This record gives sequence, structure tokens and C-alpha cells, in this order.
Amino acid sequence: MSDTPFSRGSRAAPSAVAIGDPGPLSDRADNRVLVPLIEGAPPRPPSNLIRSLDGQTMGTTWSARVIAPPGVGAAAVREAIEQELAAVVGLFSPWEPSSEISRFNTAPAGFWAVSQPFWDLLDAAMTLGDETNGAVDPTLGALVDLWGFGPPGPRSALLPVPSEDEVAAAMAVSGWQKLRLNPDARGVMQRGGMKLDFSGIAKGHAVDRVSDRLTAMGATSHLIEIGGELKGRGVKPDAQPWWVEIERVQDSPAPRTVAALFDLAVATSGDYRRAFVHDGRLYPHTLDGSTGRPVNSNLTSVTVLHASAMMADAYATALTVMGPFDGPDYAEAAGLAAHFVERTERGPVERMTPAFAAMMDDPDGDRPG
Repeated sequence: MSDTPFSRGSRAAPSAVAIGDPGPLSDRADNRVLVPLIEGAPPRPPSNLIRSLDGQTMGTTWSARVIAPPGVGAAAVREAIEQELAAVVGLFSPWEPSSEISRFNTAPAGFWAVSQPFWDLLDAAMTLGDETNGAVDPTLGALVDLWGFGPPGPRSALLPVPSEDEVAAAMAVSGWQKLRLNPDARGVMQRGGMKLDFSGIAKGHAVDRVSDRLTAMGATSHLIEIGGELKGRGVKPDAQPWWVEIERVQDSPAPRTVAALFDLAVATSGDYRRAFVHDGRLYPHTLDGSTGRPVNSNLTSVTVLHASAMMADAYATALTVMGPFDGPDYAEAAGLAAHFVERTERGPVERMTPAFAAMMDDPDGDRPG
């Protein structure tokens, strides 16, 4: 989420990562270093030149470090990236009135045919909704708007928390189990007032699209970041992987953590990203579709590493919704590499799945047994 919306003006915190190298092995005694298992030597990058590019999209920023083949200049790389980002905004941004999702959200009741790319992401989100019992839910747009995290903007300071009736009304047009699909016609049923929202999955999807586009043009070694969602492919000219530092929550018991993103993505969902406080309670923007309200589980941070940025993005959100007990249990059963930080009376407590722990490397390069 992982959690920045497609807004023109976002209240999101800075990116959840810093891109760089972990430093010499002698300096790593206090670091946690995550290294995926790699079979065989990675292929050499297509050249020795790393191009650094950046820009703005989806109410946040993007950055890329790309090793393109000879003859492919920075302008071509930037054009390819910006074309993919513009396509994602045109499909999935409810902040753009002309986007496909905005047209569906404002359409009258009935079945509406959608484009293949729109269908593919919606189908993936619905499949994840089934797998996570609604912890991933692409139909919560009305609730997102109600709580002040959507295109209408923040709620009035005089009425920061919706009434029971308002929540009930928004829930009546929300819920992944209520959405009807016609695969043969790529048709989606608009119940009347239902609003789709892909903010918990679309940034990761955008990272994957950009990565696939760069790979197709021969730039097989690159690191892509959009609003804190990252994916690395290939290695750098010195055969080092793309290293990223994962943001630590304030007072977290976890040490500085750096990850080698070799054909790997990372996403973090945090209640510190976008939220408001009312009567001493924190209301984060991640919503629980089963209650119609922001999550209230004391999970302050969930990080997921996965081969797909879209899946890392979606799972980070889903595990946040599941909470500090069901989330780790689900992640372990699913074999996810996930890390959790929970606020407790005795201070922040971290948990990690076996798949996450298996990636940890000590300064001598030995993994835990």
C-alpha cells in the first residue's frame, strides 16, 4: 500500500525505502541483510552504464536505475516508463475523471464491458479477495471516500468520523462478494453506487508493468521504485544486486535492514503513512471491508517480499487487515516472506515468517540453519 492513493496532492509520508549499498561486510555487524536464494550465476547486465531517472506519478514519485543495452538512450527509457505509468493512471486512477475506473464508478446500474488490462487486474484482485476472505477487496471505493481518503478529500474537522448510518450506507454498495463478473464478455456489474478502488494493488502492478516493459526493450537489469514499492531485476555491472534499505518504524526493535532485490520486489504497508487522529485514536487509511472502518489492530508496519510487486503490494495490505495474529499465521501458511511490527504496551514487537528469516544473511555469508 503500499498505501499512497492516485491523488494529485497526497498526505503520504516519504518513501519507505532508501536505495543504496549495505556497505562493506566489516560494517554490517549490526545490519540485517536479506538475500534471496539464487541458483547459478546471474546473467551479466546489457552494458556498464547505469542511468538514473525520476519523476512524479499517482500523487507520489517514481525513480529508476536502469542498465539499457547499447543504443537505447535515456530519452527512450524515460518514454517507456512514462508510457506505462500514464496507462496505469488512465486505467485505475479514481482521481482522474476520464480514467476507466472513474467511468465505471459513475456509471448507472448494469453490466459494463471493461478493457482487457482492467479486467486482468480486477480478476487478480478478486482472486486475492477469495484467497484472503476479503482482506483484499477492490470494491471499497465508497468507504475510502467516506473516510476522507479518496478523491473528495479529507472529511471536515468538525465531523472527522462518519456516523453509523453513513458507514452502513457505504457498506451496502461495497464488498467483493457482491461484485458480479461475466468473463465471456469481460463484463462487470455496476450495482449503482459501487466504487472500485485499486489503491492497495495498482502501484505494485505499475512497478511490474514498468519492469516488464524495460525487460522487453533489453534493459534486463534495473531497479524500479514507485511511492515506496520496489522491484529489482538482474545485477549491476559489478555483479552486485540492487540493494535497498527498508524503512524502520520509529522505536522498532528491528535493526537496520537491507535487502538484495535480485528478481524480487518489496512492499510495506504502514499505519503511519496516511492517517488522522480523533479523540486520541489513530485512523489509518487501510480499511477493513468487514467492518467498514479503518483497521484497528496495532499493526504499525507489514513488509512483504515477493517475485511480483503487485502481489507484494496486495499481501502487505491484506496482512495489515488480518491483524497481528491472523496475519502472521496466514503469511506462514502461504509461504510468504513477511515482517510485522506491532505496537504493544511494552513497546513495538516484531515478528517474521520462516520464509523471511530464511533470507537473513550473517556477516560471514552464512544463513540460519
